[in-house]
Formats: sequence, C-alpha cells, structure tokens
Amino acid sequence: MKFELLHPADQLVMMMNRIYYRGMTTTSGGNLSIRDENGDMWITPSGIDKGMLTRDDIMCVKADGSIQGRHKPSSEYPFHLSVLKRRPDIGAVLHAHSPGLVAFSIARKLPEVRLIPSVKQICGEITIAPYALPGSQQLGENIAVEFDKGFAVVLLENHGVVIGAQDIFQAFMMFETLETSALLQINASKLGPIKLLNPQQVDAYQAKNRSDLPAIAVLHHSSEENAARRDLIKLIRRSYEQGLFTSTQGTYSVRLSDGSFIITPYGLDRAYLEPEDLVLIRNGQQESGKRPSRSVVLHAEIYQQHPDMQSVLVAHPPNIMAFAVTDAQFDPRTIPESYILLRDVQKIPFSQNFLDPKGTAKKTATKTPVIICENDCVIVTGTSLLNAFDRLEVAEFTARSIIASKEVGAIVHISESEISDLNIAFKLET
Repeated sequence: MKFELLHPADQLVMMMNRIYYRGMTTTSGGNLSIRDENGDMWITPSGIDKGMLTRDDIMCVKADGSIQGRHKPSSEYPFHLSVLKRRPDIGAVLHAHSPGLVAFSIARKLPEVRLIPSVKQICGEITIAPYALPGSQQLGENIAVEFDKGFAVVLLENHGVVIGAQDIFQAFMMFETLETSALLQINASKLGPIKLLNPQQVDAYQAKNRSDLPAIAVLHHSSEENAARRDLIKLIRRSYEQGLFTSTQGTYSVRLSDGSFIITPYGLDRAYLEPEDLVLIRNGQQESGKRPSRSVVLHAEIYQQHPDMQSVLVAHPPNIMAFAVTDAQFDPRTIPESYILLRDVQKIPFSQNFLDPKGTAKKTATKTPVIICENDCVIVTGTSLLNAFDRLEVAEFTARSIIASKEVGAIVHISESEISDLNIAFKLET
C-alpha cells in the first residue's frame, strides 16, 4: 500500500480506527495530527466517536491559524501545533491513552526499552513530562520542552503518551511497539526479576545478518505457491488481529513441495501485507525486487535439517515473551492441549538464533517444536502452516494462563503418570 498517496484525512481515519480496534484508545481518548506540504495541520476532532470516524470528520488548522471543518479540532491541538512548529523533522503527532503506557504514566515511571532490541531500535530513548491540565498552555510547554531536547516519545504524567515521527504510520509503529513492550514488562514482573539487554547485545542485534541472497527472476508462480501465499496472508492477518504480531515484528514461512519456501518480507507493515509482498526462496536465492525477513537463514536451516517441518514462525507475543525476559521456566504441563501441542519448550541464550542458525535449527524437533530465545523472540515449527499457527496460539494462551495463575494459587502440573497416559493415547514421540 502506497500510504503517501492517501490524503491526510484518510490517513488519520485509517490510523485512528486501527488504534481503537487494537484496544489502544477509547471512544473519547486520543488524537492524531499530520502536517501537509502547505504547512496546514490535519487533526482528529473533539468529542467524536473514535471508532466511527470518517474523512469528513477530520479538521484542518490552516497555516494562518484559521480552522476548517464541521467540528471542533481536538482540545489538545495546541501542543500538536507546538511540536510540529518546533520540530521540522516531525510530520505527524500521535497522542493516546493505551493501557500499558498509562500504567507507567500513573506510576510516573518510564517503561524499559531494552527488554527486546527492536524497541530501542524503533523508539529510541524516551522521556517523561510533568503533569499539567489537558489542553492547557502549560501542558503544551511541558511537552515541547522534551521534544526540544530531541526526544520523539514523551510519556505524560497521569495522562498518556505523545509520539512525533516523520509520518503517521511511523508514529503508529513506534506507539504499538512501545505499548507491546510495556505490556511485556508488566507481565514479566509477575514472574520474577527482569533481565535487560546491555549495549553490546543491542549492538549485536543491530549487526544481525541481513539477507544478501542472490536474486532470481520468478517468471511463473504455481497453483501450490499461490495457494500458500493466500493462506499465509490469512494467518498473518489473524496473528496481527490477535496480538501475536505487531506491525513491525513477526515472520511466517511455509515450505513448498519442491523444497522452496515463501517467507514474509522485511520492513513492511504486517497489517497490510498482500500475497505479492511475500518472498519466494528457492535454492538459496531470493525472489528479485524483494527483501525477505532477516531470519530467512534460520528458516532455511530448519527446513534443511528437518524434512518433516513444513512451517516456521517467529513472533514476540507479550505473554510468552515474559518468559524470554526473565529466568522463569515455561512448563506446558498445564492442560492436555498445551502439553500435546507444545511438548518440551526450550530456552536458548540471546543472539544464538541469529549468530548460530545451524545450531539453533538442531534444537528444533518433534519433541521441541517451540524455542524461546532470551530477550528476542519465540520460534515455532509445525508439520503444516496451520499446525504451527495453532502452536503459537496455544503457547501464548498457556503463558497467559500461567501468569494469571499468580493471582490464584500455585500451579498443579499434570503428573508424570498422566503425561505417560497422554503419550500413549495420542501416540506422542517420547
């Protein structure tokens, strides 16, 4: 999707709907703005249902200060104007009251950006601004002072967050990434002490191998490949809707009968992927004109070492990732479904998955279809695309239940004799 071809009003409606239906704002909360090439600011209205916005609801504050539109602009439009005027590098401002970030806002603490490396990479350093009355000149000044220091993400005491970016899509990606990380931190704190990445580890991730596979011109797409592209897109969208993926994080691949495989691209918004965006990998070569996920080498190694594995997923869901940023062990012997699908979940050190893809691939097996990578991701394999997706869902639901049980009581795991019965009844490899 070429977002730059959308009118600012359409961009704002699209993003506000996305924020609302992702559960990251309320009917009355939050506001977005865009500065266009004329210096006019387009902004969401005051007092209009955020879940039902149309392009005709969007207001325009002209460069000369006059206001156009059938409503009133957001009551907080002065701080939008202030940020946009003082930071020429910023073309859009996002303000919202998402549950995770508000939790830190009302505790007047900053969420960590070093739980997983992508957060610091996408959001940079963040700061917090003192409380002031919403819509007041003082609030605008408090926010502007932090943006003057070069920050792009400002948490507001007892209020929410303000994010400035080049465009509204980048601002949303930053917002979603930070909100997901905040929820991850909240979940992880219930399991034990949290482990943060050090600067050297973040640098190692930044230097993570990018795919430089030789390009191959693909002149024909088989019916099998086209069906696989269709099925991948369906499950990628489901993963995004269910919070298993974010706009910037999450990789799926599926193997074809000739040994080639299709994988998600690098750097494209997961919510808007189309079948033609997916990348075909064949004989160590990538479809020309496209850029596959940076984990493509790991996927290739898994397929090479395990002929029975037909799909590989890499994701960062906020519940199972709580086990990746703590020393807590993920034990799926909670209910039969969890044990049957997940079996023996392993954890590997940070960076092993991208520094040693061959060794990581060796750890995957029928009995270990799920691997948790410390402070990075979870790797899930399956005998089919649906099987792998099912495992990812079950892993996240199981993790959520384990975390919730901390408020209920000690977990009573399925006993060894009961596990033996499950192995026999479901013909599980032991």
